[in-house]
Amino acid sequence: MLKNKLLWSLSEQKKKRTGMWQFAESSKEFHNNKPDDYAALHTWSIESPNEFYSSLWNFLEIIGDKGNESFIADADIRKVQFFPNARLNYAENLLQHADDRLAIIAHRDDGTRRVITRKQLYDQVSRMVQALRSEGVVEGDRVAAIVTNDLEAIIGYLATSAIGAIWSSCSPDFGPAAASDRLCQISPKILLSVSNYSYAGKNFNIRETIKAVAKGCDIKKIILLGEQAVTELSELSGITFSEWLKPFQPEEIIFNRLPYDAPLVILFSSGTTGKPKCIIHSAMGLLIQHKKELLLHCDLQKNERFFYFTTCGWMMWNWQVSGLAVEATLVIYDGNPFYPEPNRLLNLIDEENISVFGTSAKYIDACQNFNLTPEATHKLEALKLMLSTGSPLIPASFDYIYQYWKADLQLASISGGTDICACFLGGNPLLPVYSGELQCSLLGLDIDVVDDSGAPVSGSPGELVCRNAHLSMPLGFWGDEDGCRYQDAYFDRFTGLWAHGDFVEKCASGGFIIHGRSDTTLNPGGVRIGTAEIYRQVETIDEVEESIAVGQPWQGDQRVILFVILSGGKKLDDSLITKIKKQIRQGATPRHVPAKIIEVEAIPRTRSGKISEVAVRDTIQGKVLKNIHALANPESLDLYKNLDTLKN
Repeated sequence: MLKNKLLWSLSEQKKKRTGMWQFAESSKEFHNNKPDDYAALHTWSIESPNEFYSSLWNFLEIIGDKGNESFIADADIRKVQFFPNARLNYAENLLQHADDRLAIIAHRDDGTRRVITRKQLYDQVSRMVQALRSEGVVEGDRVAAIVTNDLEAIIGYLATSAIGAIWSSCSPDFGPAAASDRLCQISPKILLSVSNYSYAGKNFNIRETIKAVAKGCDIKKIILLGEQAVTELSELSGITFSEWLKPFQPEEIIFNRLPYDAPLVILFSSGTTGKPKCIIHSAMGLLIQHKKELLLHCDLQKNERFFYFTTCGWMMWNWQVSGLAVEATLVIYDGNPFYPEPNRLLNLIDEENISVFGTSAKYIDACQNFNLTPEATHKLEALKLMLSTGSPLIPASFDYIYQYWKADLQLASISGGTDICACFLGGNPLLPVYSGELQCSLLGLDIDVVDDSGAPVSGSPGELVCRNAHLSMPLGFWGDEDGCRYQDAYFDRFTGLWAHGDFVEKCASGGFIIHGRSDTTLNPGGVRIGTAEIYRQVETIDEVEESIAVGQPWQGDQRVILFVILSGGKKLDDSLITKIKKQIRQGATPRHVPAKIIEVEAIPRTRSGKISEVAVRDTIQGKVLKNIHALANPESLDLYKNLDTLKN
């Protein structure tokens, strides 16, 4: 019996126009399944990988040399080979059809709007390719960036890729230690950076961050965005972006086509337990995986407007940029999503006719707290798909979107992460949307849920694992020469399986519910429960603006501690504590009820906006965090130290 209510499904007529339906039709000679039988299509994609990946390459119209094999199996999923003889270039696939159609529409929260056509983008990338080569940048070199989500960042990413060099970026809100902890591990040859940025009407200078990275790395050239930057950082002998490109005129780009094991980008883990892991991702793997997800699972079509609220320090930035390979127009935004008014991004949907709008569960919750009702205030005519990630999307948020945004809208909660720079679970236009559920596991991914011993479980939460090799498995970690850290991170827990670290549940519908990260699941009385199960209940209480739940060792067991930020003017008195506990008990189980509920003024978050349960858990236990710079607001941890109420 289904746990959650049906909220949306696509008409049969519209299903036939989706990328997923068309892919099923185009590959029918191999699987002979009905196009709307996703379960059968998914089974075929797992059981016949050679046929599936060959069909996928062809359907996605990948530019490159495919080779004569698509898949070579191995008992060890780390040794499986995808397209062993193929060669391609990521940027070449994104820059095809360089014409007068808009490629990118770039907004800032100060009202700035800039546009660039596909031809102009190609020309700017061409000029930067020449500039990089003039500095001696070659295949395998690293180009580091501290940049805002703007045109220059995408130009830099594509130019780096065209050469076969490796891109790695941080957003400018990373402090000196956080930026240098990441970028200096990979020894970049070039640094591209803003010298300041604006956010919600305030200007922030990042000169100290640039100096820290320059001091910690042997950088050949520093390129600064902003005309005043060179004067402000004269001791670093930098050059402005415009001056650097000035000697070069657009010309045909000679793209360096490379094999599957050629890196495209290095992403960084955001954990607080040590220096960030430098995760190396394949250009070929990400291109095909992203294009599969965007064209098939998101049904993103040519010339549609595609938006994702992200920074250049989050994998969703890389994911959105791949929308250029589908020939979509990217709508990007840098700054506060609620500045100068809460309707800022809603206005953007209407103004730019956005079809696919991506955001986070936190943003949706904030819209609800602002009492935004876009159905009454905005048209949202082009909007067909809303994507959410970053944390579990609770049923109340699903209900809010369908009641107050748009009834005829696919709402897809998606889940993957920096580790794979892609998705394991997500949307599908051929399937219905059920409240609180992620619609399906994605094509080519053999996703399962197992208990602590590795045995499959059904109807109860367990560990999310992937049983087969997948295109966006990292090539490894930078500096991990023997592969031990990579092995330990994903493969040691369950032999032969990728362990992702999510605590999830399979649903009767074929979808999934995410209950939180498995390293922060709670274990009172020896029963594992996910923190998301508590948040689902707490977020129905108007007096609570936000919460974070952690486990505290207590008298040989574990007790649940809930910290809450209250809405303006509310007090955490006995009546409210009773109300919170009652809601959790009735909506979840007695085991979910916290032993202590404590009011705080702030909750620690990573720089990608995720609440950090690990940081709070370790702080209340008196542990010293090894990488506090991974937090956007590390000062908030002072609120959790040496609390008398946790000593009894």
